[in-house]
Amino acid sequence: MAVTTTNRRQFLGLTALGLTAAAGALTGCGTASGVNTRTIRYQGWAGQVIPSELAADLGYLGDVKLEWVGNTISGPQDIQSAATGQVDYGGAFNGAVIKLAARKAPITSVIGYYGVDRDEASGYYVLEDSPLRGPRDLLGAKVGMNTLGAHSEAMLDIYLERNGLTPAEREQVEPTVVPPVNTEQALRQGQIEVAVLGGILREKALERGGIRKLFSDYELLGDFTAGTYVFRRDFLEANADTVRTFVSGVAKAIEWSKSTPHEEVVERFTRIVTDRRRNEDTDPLKYWRSYGVAGAGGVIKDEELRLWVDWLGQRGDIEPDAVTVRDAYTNEFNSYAKGTGA
Repeated sequence: MAVTTTNRRQFLGLTALGLTAAAGALTGCGTASGVNTRTIRYQGWAGQVIPSELAADLGYLGDVKLEWVGNTISGPQDIQSAATGQVDYGGAFNGAVIKLAARKAPITSVIGYYGVDRDEASGYYVLEDSPLRGPRDLLGAKVGMNTLGAHSEAMLDIYLERNGLTPAEREQVEPTVVPPVNTEQALRQGQIEVAVLGGILREKALERGGIRKLFSDYELLGDFTAGTYVFRRDFLEANADTVRTFVSGVAKAIEWSKSTPHEEVVERFTRIVTDRRRNEDTDPLKYWRSYGVAGAGGVIKDEELRLWVDWLGQRGDIEPDAVTVRDAYTNEFNSYAKGTGA
């Protein structure tokens, strides 16, 4: 099991180098994906059905085809692949999108695709008999999460800051990278003191028992869309009709998932995963609850990105004026933004 602790300043430096490299690589990619294409390349997630895959299965993408090129390991990796032309779109936590935009990568968010609601929240869990019960108890504790500099670390920082911990004190809490499938095990074996668990992994861990929640992102911020799909601007300009079909189809699929009985959604997810024949376990799909997208059809709101511009600027991760929020996204391809989504 890989459990890796990384100093935050070291990570931020590495991230900056990676994002700069991604932005720099764009100078050579041009419109490598082609012009006027009706095929969109993307990365998936093992054992999951993401909104774009659901849209394709429901027939909402029309003649636009999705071309799966492999699975991603994290949101930041996914959008860097989009920025460098390895895929045509990617999705990530909005803070990672803002970081990449701050490095002048020519990407644009077009639709929210996951978020937080009462049914879909990431909780920060400890063992039932753990002495950790409040924010100050986390000093010196390892908090296991899937990647650094993204949603889970942001929520941890907001929780600590709201509860009065100084920047120096917050540095004593150790965000620790653990593969999501191993996070619960790492907690139960004492390799970490706190585990960030969401979605299927949260539901399975709660079913086994022996853990309790310290806090969740829903308790911090309520309902909110946390991540967006991004395209490169050259792709948007060359393939506007394709993107419009894609975005509106994904928006419709998100609304389908909200209005359809849970059992029917899970049944469809299970068939999709089975039919693609990638040797994936379908049993955990029964624990799926929601994509968590706030509002109708994933329409993006200023505040969903501005929150992270402010947070990253306060931390010194980006310059305060590095990103103009309104330039970082567009709703022009989303039929729900025009009131015609249904």
